[in-house]
Amino acid sequence: MDIKRVATDAVTETIVMTVVQMDYKGQVAKRINEKMPLATVKGFRKGAVPKDLVEKQYGKAIKQEEVQKVVDLALERFVQSERLNLLGTPLAKVNEDFSWDTEELVFEYEIGLVPNFELDLEAKNDIVKYVVSADDKLIEGQVERIQKQFGKAIPQDAVVAGSDLTGTFTNEEKGINNTTTIALDMFKDKATADKFIGKKVGDVVTVNTKDLFEDVHQLMDVLKVSHDEVHELAVDVDFTIEAVNTTEMAELNQELFDKLFGAGTVASLEELKAKIKEDAESQFAQQADQKLLADVQDFLIENTKFDLPSEFLKKWLQTVGEKKLSPEEAEVEYARSERGLRFQLIEGRAMATSDIKVTFEDLKTFTTKSIRQQMAQFGQTNPTDEEVQGIVARVLSNQDEVKRLSDQVVGEKMLELFKEKANPTTKEVTYDEFIAASYGE
Repeated sequence: MDIKRVATDAVTETIVMTVVQMDYKGQVAKRINEKMPLATVKGFRKGAVPKDLVEKQYGKAIKQEEVQKVVDLALERFVQSERLNLLGTPLAKVNEDFSWDTEELVFEYEIGLVPNFELDLEAKNDIVKYVVSADDKLIEGQVERIQKQFGKAIPQDAVVAGSDLTGTFTNEEKGINNTTTIALDMFKDKATADKFIGKKVGDVVTVNTKDLFEDVHQLMDVLKVSHDEVHELAVDVDFTIEAVNTTEMAELNQELFDKLFGAGTVASLEELKAKIKEDAESQFAQQADQKLLADVQDFLIENTKFDLPSEFLKKWLQTVGEKKLSPEEAEVEYARSERGLRFQLIEGRAMATSDIKVTFEDLKTFTTKSIRQQMAQFGQTNPTDEEVQGIVARVLSNQDEVKRLSDQVVGEKMLELFKEKANPTTKEVTYDEFIAASYGE
C-alpha cells in the first residue's frame, strides 16, 4: 500500500491511499473459504457449492468489507505515525469515477490540522482586574433584607405604603408570565407605586416596563427575561395581586445571628456587618475573576491570529451527531462555535507551554473544597474528614463528574496563569461600579 499526504493549504491536507491486491487478497480468500460450507445456491446442496459460484455470489461484498478494514487500519496507523494533530476526523472524499474492479484502488481522505501559531500571554493590553468592595449602602441594604426575610408577614386588606405584594406579571405577546414578590419602594417612579395604593387581592394594575425600576436588571428577576431582551423592553405588563402583606422586621438579636451563621459565630450588629462584608466580597471576587477570565479570553482571541480549516470543519459538522446537518445548518453551527474553538486551541497551547497539568491530587483537593462549601450552605459547618472524603470518593467515581471537575480545575489554573502573565491593571470599585463596567451601563 502506498500512502502520502498532499497539502491543500497550511491547515488542510488530503491523505491519498493506493490499495493493491496483495493488501487484501489473502484475507478475501480466507473469508471465501470460510463461506463455502455455509453458502446456499439454488441447485446445489448446502456446503457443496462450487468455489467459483461462491466467489461470484459473495466475493464482491467480501472484497469491499476487507478493503475497508485495511484502509481504516492503515489510516489510523498513518495518522499516529505522522503525529498529525487533527481537528475533527478524516472525511472520505467522493470519487465519482471510482471502480472496485480496478487493479489499484485509490482512496482519499480530507483532514483538518491544528494550526501553528505564536501565543504571547504577556502582550500589552488594557485588561482590568477589578477588586470589588461592599460599601456601607450595600451592607445596610443587606441587613434590612435579612430583617425583612426573617420578619413576620402581616396580611393586609389593601395596599398601603411599605406593602409587599405577591402576584403575577403577564404579557401574552412577550410570553411573560411570572409570579414574584415585590416591594413598592422598588419602583423608580413614586407615581407608579401610587397606582397600587388601595388595591386589593384580585385587582390588576398595569405598568410599563420602561424605567420601571432604578436598576434595569431587576426586570430580569421579576419578569424572567434575558439580559439581551431587558434593555429593549418597553411594554405594558399586568400585575395581578395575589397577596398583600406588611412586614414586622425581625429583631437583630443572638437568636437571629445563630440562625444565620451558626451558634456563636456572630454576636453583634458590628460583627453581622463585618460578616456580610466578608461574604459579599468573597462572592464579588469570584464574579471579578470570571470577568477577568472572559476579558482575557476576548483579548487573546482577537490578538492571536491563525487560520482554521473552516471549510473542512463545516463539512465535518454535517457528518457528526445523531442529527445530520444541512450545509446551511453547519454554517450556522460553525459560526456559533468558532470563537470557542479558537480559545480551546489557545488554552491548549498555553497549558502546553506553561506545563500545566491536572493531577488526581488537584481533582481531589478541588472536590473536597467544593463539597465542604456545599455542606456549609446547608448548615453543615463542621463535617468530619471521613464524611467529606466519602462523598469525594463517590463523586470521583463518576466519569462525567470527573470531566466536569477537571474543566473547572483547568479554569482555575488558567486564571492564575493569566493573572500572572497578562499583568492586568488592578482597580478598586464598588459593586455598582463593577456592574456598570461589566455591562457597559
